[in-house]
Amino acid sequence: MNKMLQLLGLAMRARKVVSGEELVIQEIRSGKARLVFLATDAAKNVEKKVTDKCSSYGVPLIRYGTRGELGVAIGKEERVVIAILDEGFARSFRKLSSN
Repeated sequence: MNKMLQLLGLAMRARKVVSGEELVIQEIRSGKARLVFLATDAAKNVEKKVTDKCSSYGVPLIRYGTRGELGVAIGKEERVVIAILDEGFARSFRKLSSN
């Protein structure tokens, strides 16, 4: 497992992660989401909804991993969308994704 997925698991254990389309959209609207992960195999309608919402609220978006990989990283079933609620974790993810 790579560093990005390991850090995602750590953020989940720290309770700084929300997953699922509706919950993530709700956190983006409330201003609590600091970063959003979108699976590379997400359906087109989910992809459009999440990318539009992130761009209109100014939330960074990272396309990363498959739904299966994201689910395993946070210890759940397949997940297409994950929001990070902590700025420290979000900063770490942005640094990892730029490398």
